[in-house]
Order: sequence, then C-alpha cells, then structure tokens
Amino acid sequence: MQKDGILFDLDGTLWDAAAQVVESWNLTLRHFPEVGPITEAQMKGVMGKTLPKIGEALFTGVSVARAHEIVARCCDEENAYLERTGGTLYPGLEETLAALSARWPLYVVSNCQEGYIEAFYAAHGLGHYFAGSENAGHTGLPKWDNISLVARREGLSRVLYVGDTEMDCDAAHRAGVPFIHARYGFGRAPEADYTIDTLAELPALVARIWQ
Repeated sequence: MQKDGILFDLDGTLWDAAAQVVESWNLTLRHFPEVGPITEAQMKGVMGKTLPKIGEALFTGVSVARAHEIVARCCDEENAYLERTGGTLYPGLEETLAALSARWPLYVVSNCQEGYIEAFYAAHGLGHYFAGSENAGHTGLPKWDNISLVARREGLSRVLYVGDTEMDCDAAHRAGVPFIHARYGFGRAPEADYTIDTLAELPALVARIWQ
C-alpha cells in the first residue's frame, strides 16, 4: 500500500523563533566576552545551517574549536528557554497541520540540535500532528541524508519537503524529493518545484500534486 509523507523544515517554515533564540543565546554569551552579543538579523542570516557552521559564521573572532564550544553552550540553554517562551507561529499553522495530518503523515526534518523540535512541540502543543522527526544533532548527517533516512524508516513511497531557503531546496533535490518553497520565510529558493505564500495554500497544493 502506498504511503505518502510531508516533511517540514522548522525555522522560517513552521515558526519564527529567531528573537527568542537570540535572547537565550545572549544570556549565555555574557560568559563569553570575547564574542559579545548577537542580533536577530545575524541569527536569521544563519538559521538553517548546521550548528558548527552557525558558530563559525557568527563567532569569527575566535578559533573554529572555540566557536564550536560556544555554540554548543548556547544550545544547551536554548531548548529549555524556548519551551518556556515559544516562538512566533506562522499564520494558520495549526489549521493547516490539522488538515494535512488528516490525510498524510507529517514529519519535521531540521538541522537543529537534539531537543529543539521537542521544545517547539511542547511550547505550542503541536506534537500530536506529527508522526516523527529527525535532526542533524541526533544523526550527525546533512539534511538531505536525514530526509532520505525518514523516508526509508517510515516506508514513504512519495515525499514532499517544505522549507524556506535555497539550502532546503538543495537538500530536498539531493534527496530526490520535490521541494515546496515557503516564500513567507527567511530566504529565496529560485529552483523550487512549487511555492506557497501562506500556509493555508498548502493542503490544496499537496492535493493537486498527489491527485
């Protein structure tokens, strides 16, 4: 029996937690005066990268090893902070997830650390809409490998990946998966197979793709 699944990026696709992440990180960065605070614009410019790459991009004044250490310390505090504060959900998110999950299993595949997706679920009570998730912090794999991993593990015959950046588009295509660009998010994706301007457009689009 054919089983189709929809996989989602998290940051810039389901929520915008950049402000809250920056608040959390800047609390931790008080212990690292050699790098100082960061801004929301800086964070939005690197979201979607793997955590080591985020550290290297943000903390250029220290060694690569020190940048990795600092980003790890920031992430240690971040999950608990986000579970308390939540982020900004994109309009129509829960209604869209309810409509989609009634027909197809949903998954989150992100380059985040372990516990970040669970913080999103806990803060907003949305975990019951998703059949599973995977992240780079758990597997150590790039996003395209995690997309393929979820598809194999879940026995998915057809897969769509929804994200907001060119990196997401590249990951989906490397995994052999059509990509839906959430244009309301953080980035551009000129090679996207499909586009949406709002989450509310997604159920009808998926139904057309898989008709």
